[in-house]
Amino acid sequence: MQLKYNLPPGGISAGHRQRLGALGRANHPLVTSREASETWGVSLDVARRTLAQMARNGWLARVRRGMYVLVPIEAQSPANWRADIWQIASKTLEPCYLGGWTACEYWELTDQIFRDIVVFTSKRTRTRRLSVQDATVHVVVIAREKFFGTVSKWRDSTRVMVSDPSRTVIDVLSRPSLGGGASHVSEITRNYFASEHRNDAVLASYALRLGNRTVFKRLGYLLEALDIPDAAHLIDACRENISSGVSPLDPGIRTKGRIVTRWHLRVNADLGDRE
Repeated sequence: MQLKYNLPPGGISAGHRQRLGALGRANHPLVTSREASETWGVSLDVARRTLAQMARNGWLARVRRGMYVLVPIEAQSPANWRADIWQIASKTLEPCYLGGWTACEYWELTDQIFRDIVVFTSKRTRTRRLSVQDATVHVVVIAREKFFGTVSKWRDSTRVMVSDPSRTVIDVLSRPSLGGGASHVSEITRNYFASEHRNDAVLASYALRLGNRTVFKRLGYLLEALDIPDAAHLIDACRENISSGVSPLDPGIRTKGRIVTRWHLRVNADLGDRE
């Protein structure tokens, strides 16, 4: 999904100026052909042709087939202007929410800065990676009933969904690769329990609701390895809900590692000074 820019905006007719103004008043920083059709009161075919012409003249930038983004009038050059990747991803993959390391950054659970973003969606799509300008959107498809623990946030005039801190931690424990690997997930976990976001009861309830019992193995192990204070009750809850069989701490690493029988966990990732 690569944004394609054309030459700097040239002259614009009065009709097109009115149509662009209508899109702006309708709060459509990202607009689909259907939304343009409804806003302008024209047929879908006319809306498509008009949007394409505006894009050729540099007043819009094409995000993907049938979707465009308005180029701000103050932009020196459309080719150097960048749209908000959160807005583009949310619009393209809705219903969805921003999660993984993207939410970790948002909630300040990590000091690392990621150029790419993670989006969880229930939209049927075969694509697992979308290229947007200079970044990549990592797409995770989940069942609609797994949509919980999210909050609504504004990005300019666009409302997007983000996993709350507890759901964010559960998601990266379920899929460590979405948190930058087990080593970084341990840092995220430590920061979560040291923050104002800590909520042991909510964390346990989310893990149960997600239905991945390996989460309890990884969480319980990290609670003990990181020596998290006042976590005895949560550790007991983890112990009660672990599944049989041995699971890897980090599925993305082929190293075998030692097995911690207490947690039915193969510790195949080095947590370094985090332990």
